[in-house]
Amino acid sequence: MCHARAGPRLSSTDVVVFVPFLPPAPMCRILLSTPLAVLSYFLIWYVPPFENGKVIWYLFFYCLFQSLQTCFHVPYSALTMFISSEQKERDSATAYRMTVEVLGTVLGTAIQGQIVGMANAPCLPRPSDIIAGLNNSAAGFNSSDSVISLDHTKAAYMIASGVICLIYVLCAVVLFFGVREQKDSCRPRSEPMSFFQGIRLVMGHGPYAKLVMVFLFTSLGFMLLEGNFALFCSSTLGFRNDFQNILLVIMLSATLAIPFWQWFLTRFGKKTAVYVGSLAVMPFLILVVCVKSNLIVTYIVSLAAGVGVASAFLLPWSMLPDVVDDFKVQNPTSTGHEALFYSFYVFFTKFASGVSLGVSTLSLDFAGYFTRGCTQPDEVHLTLKMLVSAAPIVLIFIGLGILYSYPIDEDKRQGNRKLLQEQMDSETDSETDSAELANMV
Repeated sequence: MCHARAGPRLSSTDVVVFVPFLPPAPMCRILLSTPLAVLSYFLIWYVPPFENGKVIWYLFFYCLFQSLQTCFHVPYSALTMFISSEQKERDSATAYRMTVEVLGTVLGTAIQGQIVGMANAPCLPRPSDIIAGLNNSAAGFNSSDSVISLDHTKAAYMIASGVICLIYVLCAVVLFFGVREQKDSCRPRSEPMSFFQGIRLVMGHGPYAKLVMVFLFTSLGFMLLEGNFALFCSSTLGFRNDFQNILLVIMLSATLAIPFWQWFLTRFGKKTAVYVGSLAVMPFLILVVCVKSNLIVTYIVSLAAGVGVASAFLLPWSMLPDVVDDFKVQNPTSTGHEALFYSFYVFFTKFASGVSLGVSTLSLDFAGYFTRGCTQPDEVHLTLKMLVSAAPIVLIFIGLGILYSYPIDEDKRQGNRKLLQEQMDSETDSETDSAELANMV
């Protein structure tokens, strides 16, 4: 999916049209990683002409793509701290960034889902279906799709991945030529320290450790929901021909909900927004597995799930700059560690994604999931219900429990803002005095 988004335009001092001829190191990493990431993403969807070694092929290019995405995403997400020093502007920048990120996800879902959806390979009857005499209904289902072969499906995936690669490159170009760091924010003001010293200093900061744990559990819960909801709709609920539209509804709902959550967090605070956004989606998660298969109910649940996904997208990234500010207040002589804060945040995002994928795959395999099956065993239906309802609810509750001890509330945030402003004013006065002294000499 496209993760390259143009940064928000905050003011004439924050964003310019062009970067200098010698771009800063973060922009260099973004520039160098983009073509390799595009190539590796395209090759993930390419079917090699050999049979032996396909697993190694896909494992290699998938790991390469994720590594290159990390090279892109860490400096990209850390730019929030460098395009403005004002909390309101950074919150606004995060809201704009996550809105466009979700829009990119909507675009990718629409492109991939609709192109591939037109070339779905026919489902296959299970051996138990044939033995039970159900092969007639399965064959009837397949006969309507018999004109679609696996070659058509392969071509559809290649076309979709090619379009997404073009969008990726376009977004990266806009980011590279459209966003510039503030010069004042890039100047180190402390003595350099080793990488491992920086890690110990950052990970030893209590609010950051708690926020990372909250982010880990809540993200894992929503990733389990997102990763298995399409399969749940197509296999358990029987909406094989509608699941692309259901996913599109989720992402459109998330896009429209982000401005609401931005207003909510400025009005009631970020911790309150996390509690409300996470708890609001739980009744709908219970409803979708308790009510008999109903397309209208599924769309309603998709709308509600999108609202929860929006809070999961926006709020953790909106809270991270507050932790960095708190660190600066407690360690005024130690600066320049923003990239470490963001890199570990990205790491735990990847970690949660990997755990979600592993748990889902192993659970479905143990339950007896039949690939491309027209029907699935009852154990698979039960497993999918657990993955889209029970497991996310438990993980979100664990995250919210940790959030209760998170110490940075609105009063603390405003207090840190005043202290940082005083530090900046003091540094400005010192620089002014030094300049006047130099002129006198």
